[in-house]
Amino acid sequence: MKIAVCVKQVVARDWPLRVDQDGGWVRDADASFEMNEPDAYALEEGLRLKERHGGEVIVCSAGPARVAQVLREGLARGADRAIHVESDDLRAAEPSAVGQALGDALRPESCDLVLTGLQSDDQGFGQTGVVLASALGVPHATIIMEIVVGDGQVRVKRELEGGQFQWVTLPLPALLTIQSGINQLRYATLKGIMAARRKPVRKVAPDAPAAAGQRILRLYVPEKDKQTKLFEGAPDAAAGELVRALREEARVLG
Repeated sequence: MKIAVCVKQVVARDWPLRVDQDGGWVRDADASFEMNEPDAYALEEGLRLKERHGGEVIVCSAGPARVAQVLREGLARGADRAIHVESDDLRAAEPSAVGQALGDALRPESCDLVLTGLQSDDQGFGQTGVVLASALGVPHATIIMEIVVGDGQVRVKRELEGGQFQWVTLPLPALLTIQSGINQLRYATLKGIMAARRKPVRKVAPDAPAAAGQRILRLYVPEKDKQTKLFEGAPDAAAGELVRALREEARVLG
């Protein structure tokens, strides 16, 4: 069984975020980076499926040269080989550009199953996996909590709202976006880190420049603003004025 797992490199959660000079993204030139947590769960699930059904796990990522860090981490955890779609244009690209670039790289692999995390810790669109499924022309299911593979199909448990779940069956090949918490993450051992140095990493360039379907106009730290307003007068009048202010000024009442 050939399984591809798409991972993203994101700014480490303990790094102090600072907006760059253009105001369109964070200043990451001196940042520390880590593997996107939902993608780590997807990688772990891919490794477990390989252990049960055999085959190989390919870890894939798109971005600048520094993305090699998370690919090596994926190899150290147990993936067999890696694909790096290398382009500075994909550093902070939106889902349609990333999904198309990953699709071009993975299409020749003819994978049985493609896994991604549900969403990224930085932009959080939750759409890259869906766009990738469209680019590959395969069925997909999202928010997956359990996977059962057999007889040329995959049966998955989806998490819905209100504590509800849904079981769906898809033919293979298919793409699944994995919910965090589906499993217990493993960490790279010293043996795995040493082995990762000998595993192949194939670098490919995007077939076409990343075409943005949307862009971030402004990124900023939430501005703290509070003020106190005192309602004086008779209780009935003050209460009426308070309700009016909550409805028309604060807009917290319907």
